[in-house]
Amino acid sequence: MVVSLVATAFWAMLPAYVPNNAAVLAGGGRPIDGGRTWGGRRVLGDGKTWRGTAAGTLAGTLLAVVLNAAAPAASGALGVSLPTFPLAAGFGLALGAMLGDIGASFIKRRSGRERGAAFPGLDQLDFVVGALALAFVAAPGWFAATFSLPVLAVVLVMTPVLHVVTNVGAYLLGLKNEPW
Repeated sequence: MVVSLVATAFWAMLPAYVPNNAAVLAGGGRPIDGGRTWGGRRVLGDGKTWRGTAAGTLAGTLLAVVLNAAAPAASGALGVSLPTFPLAAGFGLALGAMLGDIGASFIKRRSGRERGAAFPGLDQLDFVVGALALAFVAAPGWFAATFSLPVLAVVLVMTPVLHVVTNVGAYLLGLKNEPW
Protein backbone atom coordinates (compact mmCIF):
# COMPACT_ATOMS: atom_id res chain seq x y z
CA MET A 1 0.00 0.00 0.00
CA VAL A 2 2.80 2.46 0.86
CA VAL A 3 4.59 1.67 -2.41
CA SER A 4 1.35 2.23 -4.30
CA LEU A 5 0.74 5.60 -2.62
CA VAL A 6 4.28 6.85 -3.18
CA ALA A 7 4.36 5.63 -6.79
CA THR A 8 0.97 7.20 -7.55
CA ALA A 9 1.88 10.50 -5.87
CA PHE A 10 5.24 10.75 -7.62
CA TRP A 11 3.85 9.76 -11.05
CA ALA A 12 0.86 12.09 -10.80
CA MET A 13 3.08 15.03 -9.82
CA LEU A 14 5.84 14.52 -12.41
CA PRO A 15 4.26 16.99 -14.87
CA ALA A 16 4.39 19.55 -12.02
CA TYR A 17 7.87 18.62 -10.79
CA VAL A 18 9.58 19.13 -14.16
CA PRO A 19 8.47 22.63 -15.29
CA ASN A 20 10.56 24.72 -12.90
CA ASN A 21 13.67 22.71 -13.75
CA ALA A 22 12.99 23.14 -17.47
CA ALA A 23 12.46 26.86 -16.91
CA VAL A 24 15.90 27.14 -15.30
CA LEU A 25 17.50 25.41 -18.29
CA ALA A 26 15.57 27.45 -20.89
CA GLY A 27 15.25 30.66 -18.89
CA GLY A 28 16.54 34.06 -19.70
CA GLY A 29 14.91 36.56 -21.93
CA ARG A 30 12.35 39.17 -21.08
CA PRO A 31 11.13 39.21 -17.47
CA ILE A 32 7.38 38.82 -17.04
CA ASP A 33 7.24 41.99 -14.96
CA GLY A 34 9.12 43.94 -17.65
CA GLY A 35 11.38 45.42 -14.95
CA ARG A 36 8.45 47.11 -13.19
CA THR A 37 8.57 47.89 -9.50
CA TRP A 38 5.90 48.17 -6.86
CA GLY A 39 6.62 49.91 -3.60
CA GLY A 40 10.26 50.28 -4.58
CA ARG A 41 10.74 46.56 -5.20
CA ARG A 42 10.57 44.52 -8.40
CA VAL A 43 7.16 42.94 -8.94
CA LEU A 44 8.66 39.51 -9.68
CA GLY A 45 12.31 39.90 -10.63
CA ASP A 46 14.55 38.82 -13.48
CA GLY A 47 14.17 35.12 -12.64
CA LYS A 48 10.59 34.91 -13.93
CA THR A 49 10.66 35.14 -17.71
CA TRP A 50 8.19 34.53 -20.49
CA ARG A 51 10.54 32.03 -22.14
CA GLY A 52 11.11 30.07 -18.94
CA THR A 53 7.38 29.96 -18.19
CA ALA A 54 6.52 28.78 -21.70
CA ALA A 55 9.33 26.21 -21.76
CA GLY A 56 8.40 24.86 -18.33
CA THR A 57 4.73 24.57 -19.22
CA LEU A 58 5.55 22.85 -22.50
CA ALA A 59 7.99 20.44 -20.84
CA GLY A 60 5.50 19.42 -18.16
CA THR A 61 2.68 19.00 -20.66
CA LEU A 62 4.83 16.92 -23.00
CA LEU A 63 6.01 14.81 -20.08
CA ALA A 64 2.37 14.00 -19.28
CA VAL A 65 1.93 12.74 -22.86
CA VAL A 66 5.07 10.60 -22.55
CA LEU A 67 3.91 9.26 -19.18
CA ASN A 68 0.61 8.22 -20.77
CA ALA A 69 2.54 6.07 -23.24
CA ALA A 70 4.74 4.63 -20.49
CA ALA A 71 1.95 4.04 -17.95
CA PRO A 72 1.01 0.48 -18.97
CA ALA A 73 4.60 -0.80 -18.80
CA ALA A 74 5.41 1.13 -15.62
CA SER A 75 2.19 -0.03 -13.97
CA GLY A 76 3.00 -3.63 -14.84
CA ALA A 77 6.58 -3.36 -13.61
CA LEU A 78 5.58 -1.77 -10.30
CA GLY A 79 2.37 -3.73 -9.80
CA VAL A 80 0.56 -0.42 -9.29
CA SER A 81 -2.16 1.14 -11.41
CA LEU A 82 -0.58 4.46 -12.32
CA PRO A 83 -2.77 7.32 -13.53
CA THR A 84 -2.82 8.60 -17.08
CA PHE A 85 -3.28 12.28 -17.85
CA PRO A 86 -5.98 13.92 -19.91
CA LEU A 87 -4.27 16.75 -21.81
CA ALA A 88 -6.07 19.32 -19.67
CA ALA A 89 -4.70 17.71 -16.49
CA GLY A 90 -1.12 17.61 -17.77
CA PHE A 91 -1.34 21.21 -18.92
CA GLY A 92 -2.99 22.26 -15.64
CA LEU A 93 -0.28 20.62 -13.55
CA ALA A 94 2.52 22.16 -15.63
CA LEU A 95 1.15 25.70 -15.96
CA GLY A 96 -0.10 25.63 -12.38
CA ALA A 97 3.40 24.77 -11.16
CA MET A 98 4.79 27.73 -13.05
CA LEU A 99 2.06 30.08 -11.78
CA GLY A 100 2.58 28.88 -8.20
CA ASP A 101 6.27 29.69 -8.47
CA ILE A 102 5.51 33.09 -9.99
CA GLY A 103 3.07 33.78 -7.15
CA ALA A 104 5.75 32.87 -4.62
CA SER A 105 8.16 35.31 -6.27
CA PHE A 106 5.54 38.04 -5.91
CA ILE A 107 5.14 37.20 -2.20
CA LYS A 108 8.91 37.11 -1.68
CA ARG A 109 9.36 40.54 -3.30
CA ARG A 110 6.55 42.00 -1.18
CA SER A 111 8.18 40.60 1.97
CA GLY A 112 11.49 42.26 1.08
CA ARG A 113 13.34 39.11 0.06
CA GLU A 114 15.69 39.36 -2.88
CA ARG A 115 15.87 36.92 -5.76
CA GLY A 116 17.28 33.62 -4.52
CA ALA A 117 16.58 34.32 -0.85
CA ALA A 118 15.19 31.36 1.06
CA PHE A 119 11.58 31.34 2.20
CA PRO A 120 11.11 27.98 3.95
CA GLY A 121 7.79 26.31 3.25
CA LEU A 122 6.85 28.63 0.43
CA ASP A 123 9.89 27.62 -1.63
CA GLN A 124 9.03 23.93 -1.36
CA LEU A 125 5.28 23.99 -1.84
CA ASP A 126 4.42 27.05 -3.96
CA PHE A 127 4.39 25.14 -7.22
CA VAL A 128 2.46 22.23 -5.66
CA VAL A 129 -0.38 24.51 -4.59
CA GLY A 130 -0.49 26.13 -8.03
CA ALA A 131 -0.30 22.78 -9.85
CA LEU A 132 -3.00 21.12 -7.78
CA ALA A 133 -5.30 24.14 -7.97
CA LEU A 134 -5.06 24.47 -11.76
CA ALA A 135 -5.30 20.70 -12.31
CA PHE A 136 -8.48 20.71 -10.22
CA VAL A 137 -9.95 23.50 -12.33
CA ALA A 138 -8.81 22.00 -15.65
CA ALA A 139 -9.76 18.37 -14.98
CA PRO A 140 -11.88 18.05 -11.82
CA GLY A 141 -12.97 14.44 -12.40
CA TRP A 142 -9.42 13.28 -13.06
CA PHE A 143 -8.18 15.26 -10.06
CA ALA A 144 -10.72 13.66 -7.70
CA ALA A 145 -9.93 10.17 -8.99
CA THR A 146 -6.16 10.68 -8.75
CA PHE A 147 -5.53 12.81 -5.67
CA SER A 148 -7.13 10.99 -2.76
CA LEU A 149 -6.34 12.36 0.70
CA PRO A 150 -3.58 9.77 1.27
CA VAL A 151 -1.99 10.63 -2.11
CA LEU A 152 -2.16 14.34 -1.27
CA ALA A 153 -0.51 13.65 2.10
CA VAL A 154 2.34 11.80 0.38
CA VAL A 155 2.75 14.68 -2.09
CA LEU A 156 3.00 17.18 0.78
CA VAL A 157 5.66 15.10 2.59
CA MET A 158 7.59 13.89 -0.47
CA THR A 159 7.80 17.22 -2.31
CA PRO A 160 9.96 19.17 0.18
CA VAL A 161 12.44 16.28 0.27
CA LEU A 162 12.62 16.10 -3.53
CA HIS A 163 12.86 19.90 -3.70
CA VAL A 164 15.91 20.01 -1.45
CA VAL A 165 17.63 17.12 -3.28
CA THR A 166 17.06 18.56 -6.78
CA ASN A 167 18.04 22.10 -5.77
CA VAL A 168 21.26 20.97 -4.14
CA GLY A 169 22.00 18.93 -7.28
CA ALA A 170 21.34 21.92 -9.54
CA TYR A 171 23.56 24.08 -7.32
CA LEU A 172 26.40 21.53 -7.44
CA LEU A 173 26.07 21.38 -11.24
CA GLY A 174 26.29 25.18 -11.43
CA LEU A 175 22.71 25.58 -12.68
CA LYS A 176 21.58 27.56 -9.61
CA ASN A 177 23.30 30.25 -7.58
CA GLU A 178 21.98 28.97 -4.25
CA PRO A 179 21.19 25.46 -2.97
CA TRP A 180 17.55 26.16 -2.02
